[in-house]
Amino acid sequence: MFIITVPAGFPSPAADFIEGRLDLNRHLIHHPSATFFVRVKGNSMIGAGINPGDLLIVDRALEATSGRVIIAAINGELTVKRLHREQGKLYLIPENPNYQPIAIDPAMEFEVWGVVITVIHPV
Repeated sequence: MFIITVPAGFPSPAADFIEGRLDLNRHLIHHPSATFFVRVKGNSMIGAGINPGDLLIVDRALEATSGRVIIAAINGELTVKRLHREQGKLYLIPENPNYQPIAIDPAMEFEVWGVVITVIHPV
């Protein structure tokens, strides 16, 4: 693979600007031993540009702070949502108005699996 600039208008002799081989791992994965991939099922995060069938790159080494999109396990079920902390409480916020936020209750089994760092989807 090569990194070249590609104009969206008229063709260009861009082959003159080849940089070399492109290693996506070097550009997309910062903590290899803490990184995993998941495939999206469902449409609760379409407002964040996360669509059914997309591939997510998830980093377990990053801190799951308020506002970040995370992969979480709730009572053994995985979900992708935006983490929100408010007045000491945790919420998982969907980015689709057809879904309701999930308030994390101490009685729930809840674990953050990682922070979503990249979304890969076809155009």
